[in-house]
Amino acid sequence: RPGKFNCVIYLQVFNATTAELLSHHQVELKQEFPKEGWVEQDPKEILNSVYECVEKTCEKMKELNIDITNIRAIGVTNQRETTVVWDKTTGEPLYNAIVWLDLRTQTTVDHLLKRIPGKNKTFSKTGLPLSTYFSAVKLRWLLDNVEEIKKAVEDGRAMFGTIDSWLIWSLTGGKNGGIHCTDVTNASRTMLFNIHSLEWDPELCKFFEIPMEILPNVRSSSEIYGVMESGALTGVPISGCLGDQHAALVGQMCFQDGQAKNTYGTGCFLLCNTGQKSVFSEHGLLTTIAYKMGKDKPAFYALEGSVAIAGAVVRWLRDNLGIANSSLEVEKLAAEVGTSYGCYFVPAFSGLYAPYWEPSARGIICGLTQFTNKNHIAFAALEAVCFQTREILDAMNKDCGIPLSQLQVDGGMTTNKILMQLQSDILCIPVVKPSMAETTALGAAMAAGAAEGVEVWSLNPRDLTAVTWERFEPQINPEGKTFLCYLSCKLFFLTNVDRAGFGYSSFGDSSIFSSLPFSVFIMSSMLMLIGAKYLSG
Repeated sequence: RPGKFNCVIYLQVFNATTAELLSHHQVELKQEFPKEGWVEQDPKEILNSVYECVEKTCEKMKELNIDITNIRAIGVTNQRETTVVWDKTTGEPLYNAIVWLDLRTQTTVDHLLKRIPGKNKTFSKTGLPLSTYFSAVKLRWLLDNVEEIKKAVEDGRAMFGTIDSWLIWSLTGGKNGGIHCTDVTNASRTMLFNIHSLEWDPELCKFFEIPMEILPNVRSSSEIYGVMESGALTGVPISGCLGDQHAALVGQMCFQDGQAKNTYGTGCFLLCNTGQKSVFSEHGLLTTIAYKMGKDKPAFYALEGSVAIAGAVVRWLRDNLGIANSSLEVEKLAAEVGTSYGCYFVPAFSGLYAPYWEPSARGIICGLTQFTNKNHIAFAALEAVCFQTREILDAMNKDCGIPLSQLQVDGGMTTNKILMQLQSDILCIPVVKPSMAETTALGAAMAAGAAEGVEVWSLNPRDLTAVTWERFEPQINPEGKTFLCYLSCKLFFLTNVDRAGFGYSSFGDSSIFSSLPFSVFIMSSMLMLIGAKYLSG
């Protein structure tokens, strides 16, 4: 519907010895857009949907003659930067959750940038640029603009958290003794957390003027936080907590330095495990905590490239343009033409994240002719996701120094075989997809099952026999003439990223063009496009 689109709460139950999916249920949630650039969700609806998923899944398990008393642990995985403030005396949210994509805080960011004590110092503590993306600026906006929250803070009633904190507090008793905590991965996305000391940073809290008493306790990603206090799973420990992208990294079993995964969801997130060493990017990537699998275990770090719009562009084609009734139909439209025919799409609906970090950029569709139809636009939308991933991968290869030999993928969009083949062709490396596309839930289950006091899950990849893989090999030879067509696409895509709102590019060596007039970009890319089509026959 105009102004709204749906997202999903999943609950999945796994066999702890094989990783086989035993049962699942999902509930759709509304995501609301009350003003341009604003994105909100109802925290109560999120919580009620979790309860519904628990009850429905347990009913399905009984129908399959699976004893629910065999469920040993629960893991939580969530949208990371989405911000909630609630009243600990009533248990009620004090405002809608502000979603990670929300742009209302740009004025707050601009104000903070003017008085930031030291940009490099702040980045070195958090691994994050000052951006509308992260929780601290969302919380600052709430404190500045919502009178009920300001009063609750003054009265000592306010609690802050990302969605994991809200859920764990509510599920473990809420106002009647609920556990107010988060894990290191979610904390590392707030801009208030020192990723080296693994503690809330007093200096950062002072800079953002955030009272530290409203912050949750920070725990590891795999330990018992508390137990379910109501519903069909009463008494079962909640013992795993990871931000969604970190959970996918665990679910993909990327436990070795240099292993990487890319998740294609609403946005697109490529994480590369850098081991126990925090690597700071020189090419627009984030440094984040990958996971900490136990109280006494070390923290592992990752480099991350974040793309704001991936699956959301398919929803936009469906809900805003009305050119398809489903994501599957978008795939069919693209398959009918097999090319964008010179149509290019930069879906900068919420600005651009890595490697540009340009919130003022806006989307653009160009290269249209009388021949262009909805099929070409659908194909261009899929290409856009692939080109953005290529930019991230190029930056990551430069920062890590060792190019990835393959890319492990997951997320809802990976069911689109055209997208996966395009991605392999544009990256020129194999794309490897597990049999279970939604590895975020698997990662949360692994963390929960491996926790001390539960210990029913081995984190050795060889023990997970139910996970199989599908491999997409590049069908374009990077040395051949046909690949020139993709090089021209890349350059043309970049010129229109430039047109979308700014003049910087870090894709390959194309940054040398950023100072040229836009007309030179267009002419050069069109000449390459014509030449490539001629050479490729």
